[in-house]
Amino acid sequence: MNIARQRIVSILRQRGQQVRADWVERELPERVDPKEHAGLLATLRLDPADLVDAPSP
Repeated sequence: MNIARQRIVSILRQRGQQVRADWVERELPERVDPKEHAGLLATLRLDPADLVDAPSP
């Protein structure tokens, strides 16, 4: 399952990490693969399990 880049950006902005949020917006694809970007998510202190989009009904 992929993660919406905007969800990551939103969390970073809520934390006051504007520069990191701007970087994520520029550098990551619209849909982020948590396996491919596991190191980056760990660096940002984000748990992929908390970020995966909820399934649509």
